[in-house]
Amino acid sequence: MFENLSDKLDRAFKLLKGQGQITEINVAETLKEVRKALLDADVNYKVAKQFTDTVKEKALGRDVLLSVSPGQLMVKITHEELTSLMGGQVTDINLKSNPSVILMSGLQGSGKTTLSGKLANLLKTKRNRQVMLVACDVYRPAAIDQLKVLGEQIGVEVYAEIENKNPVQIAQNAIAYAKTKGYNTVIVDTAGRLAIDEEMMNEIERVKKAINPDEILFVVDAMTGQDAVNTAKAFNDRLNFDGVVLTKLDGDTRGGAALSIKSVVNKPIKFVGTGEKLEALDVFYPERMSDRILGMGDIVSLVERAQEQFDSKQAAELQKKIAKNQFNFNDFLGQLQQIKKMGNIKDLMGMIPGMGKMVKDVDIDENSFKSIEAIIQSMTEKERESPELLNGGRRKRIASGSGTTIQDVNRLIKQFEDMRKMMKMFTTGQAQKMMRNMPQRR
Repeated sequence: MFENLSDKLDRAFKLLKGQGQITEINVAETLKEVRKALLDADVNYKVAKQFTDTVKEKALGRDVLLSVSPGQLMVKITHEELTSLMGGQVTDINLKSNPSVILMSGLQGSGKTTLSGKLANLLKTKRNRQVMLVACDVYRPAAIDQLKVLGEQIGVEVYAEIENKNPVQIAQNAIAYAKTKGYNTVIVDTAGRLAIDEEMMNEIERVKKAINPDEILFVVDAMTGQDAVNTAKAFNDRLNFDGVVLTKLDGDTRGGAALSIKSVVNKPIKFVGTGEKLEALDVFYPERMSDRILGMGDIVSLVERAQEQFDSKQAAELQKKIAKNQFNFNDFLGQLQQIKKMGNIKDLMGMIPGMGKMVKDVDIDENSFKSIEAIIQSMTEKERESPELLNGGRRKRIASGSGTTIQDVNRLIKQFEDMRKMMKMFTTGQAQKMMRNMPQRR
């Protein structure tokens, strides 16, 4: 995400490399490139101009310390302003009522129904909420079925009235039903509509008035750029929504919507969709997003994702196995599957500082793990537990059973053995001893 913008900002800051100080002349050239980068990213023109004016004013008013280069200072100021532009602080949704009612709104085709399922999953798994979904899209064929499928996948009840075509009544009945069943969170999925469709806009206003939601979220496709911002403004004028959810942010190489929407609508981005899986919905952190735009990675989010997937008790048991050199192919396969659950591999690598630029032109196939899994799954249980049994005949059988070559099998076993030795060395402290015994440079 934001790949093009990151590249152009990086080039802009290079103009200040080798400069001894920040002056009106050299900062003007850099900021001209920054403004161009923002406009190319489909950022609103007024927002881009205001942004560069603010950065210039702060840069010229700040002394360059001996330990900081002008380029580093400019990156720091830009980081601060990007964070401010996207809202500054993380903004949570309002879940104080019982039940808390969340009304979903957005354009046709913005991914609102899928997003409703993702939000229900996030609130259920990470906030321990008792969630119910409500199907109020009475126009789109199969909309109710789609929501029911999503609800089944995440174990959340979906309230629907097949014969009723009045979304106001359905929403009211659903909230009454939720109270009797003890649900403390109700997510109301409404029909997608166009901002110019007066009748449909009136309808969602009637739903809002009837159920008085605690939270109204506007769902918009990040890849539509400036159009997303204009649509958000039109919807906000009618609904006065509480926050924005950007879908498809993982595919947005420009970033115009994320950077403009807060300034234009004065409503925070609360969540971002980062993939197709139902777990691919994240709370929006402006500062972390600024880190990623400026190529600093996002190690905090990476650690949080890892913590969600890795059980501390299992990790302790695994550490003991590694120390005793008992780490086997079953353990390896388990770790591989945990990593896959964390999300898109290229996206994960982009969270590591400095890695974003290194992998931006690399095509990382999400199916690259499949051959490894096939090889391990073609082993017998005994072979997985005791890799030393894997002689030539067994390797040939595994290659045939997994649809790979014997070279692929040999390569995986060699990599596994090397990794096992390295892991044991670090777990038992051998690496630290070796470092201490190395001759010191004088």
